[in-house]
Amino acid sequence: MARVDVEAPVTGIVWKIVVAVGDTVASGDQLVVLESMKMEIPVEAPIDGTITELLVAEGDQVTEGDPVSVVESAQGL
Repeated sequence: MARVDVEAPVTGIVWKIVVAVGDTVASGDQLVVLESMKMEIPVEAPIDGTITELLVAEGDQVTEGDPVSVVESAQGL
């Protein structure tokens, strides 16, 4: 299994969590929505796989590069 840490692309507040642990996602699916400078920034799945961890909660402050979730793929990278 390939494990990919999904990172915040910008500094901001976690406005909405779209997925739950155990959900199956495709590359490009929204996982989390951040609010930064009154803009909504989606954080998308980089690979097809399953959400194995959510590392943030709604309302949390994140910095660019902070991990927000983990996606595992049975296929490998």
